[in-house]
Amino acid sequence: MLPQEHTKNIIQNNMQNVNTIYNQIYHPLPLNNLNFLVTGGAGFIGSNLVEYLLHHQAGKVIVLDNYATGFASNLELFKNYKNLEIITGDICSIEDCRLACKNVDYVLHQAALGSVPRSVENPIATNMVNVDGFLNMLVAARDAKVKRFIYASSSSVYGDSKALPKEESKIGNPLSPYAVTKYLNELYANVFAKTYQMEITGLRYFNIFGPRQNPSGPYAAAIPLFMDAILSNKPAYINGDGEQTRDFTFVKNAVEANIKALFAPKMEGHPMVFNIAVSDRISINNLFHILKTIANSEAEPIHREVRPGDIRDSLADISSAAKYIGYSPQVKMEEGLKITMDWFKETFYNK
Repeated sequence: MLPQEHTKNIIQNNMQNVNTIYNQIYHPLPLNNLNFLVTGGAGFIGSNLVEYLLHHQAGKVIVLDNYATGFASNLELFKNYKNLEIITGDICSIEDCRLACKNVDYVLHQAALGSVPRSVENPIATNMVNVDGFLNMLVAARDAKVKRFIYASSSSVYGDSKALPKEESKIGNPLSPYAVTKYLNELYANVFAKTYQMEITGLRYFNIFGPRQNPSGPYAAAIPLFMDAILSNKPAYINGDGEQTRDFTFVKNAVEANIKALFAPKMEGHPMVFNIAVSDRISINNLFHILKTIANSEAEPIHREVRPGDIRDSLADISSAAKYIGYSPQVKMEEGLKITMDWFKETFYNK
């Protein structure tokens, strides 16, 4: 793995991206008189959301993060923005959640303990953060009377369902403790929306990747692990035969979905959860081949045992998100992989 000090290098990442990657506008009205809370804002997806909001002159952007999986260096990129407030706190503390929600108009809840393997190894910690922490945030947002609450769900809720493409109304049995926690999030969100008349929308992410995704640690995702291995000439491991398929989704598309979900018109019968993907799938073997082609590498992967809790195939039906929130992913997988590979090279290997 890359050494831990790699996080310091992130602040050297192409600052031009801050000024250009989110020039496209996903919101229908000015943001300068609105306050936003991004939980997990020091993390991968969270920091990309923070970037979008700051770039488009949000009135105030509040980050709540305990840096368990995020990095302060992701926020160093934005240290000159006077409308950014960082709260070092934990969603497992109701007091921290209440403090963060004070005077907030909209919540983008990204904080969680991700990773199926982590949840298999430590289901108690996963449940504490993803369920207890989620409930704390719902209560704090309810009491603060936020206008709308958007949260990160996961394609893992489809579990053992073999139906393709995945439709929001048709799920299977969860295959991991992580999947259970995300399904419980959806159940709690539905109850809070109906009981307390809250506007809540869940986004079922399908394998999000892109700049600022951490390649280190025992629970790193496939794409950053492959990039690290290819660029540093280290062994790359594929779980199982590699013919399992995924609907990989560039992080900019996830940002689009979050912002559009915040401002979508309220409609009767509006679904409360949406698939967020590109509605295209690729095998892990083909993914590795594309990455080594981009990097002009001759690397070959090593296959190992199947990982417990993994879904075999994944492909999203995104028609509901398109209909109700206007979601239209602009960045396809190969373009996103090239952008991400350039970021990895510059951030970790540009010596």
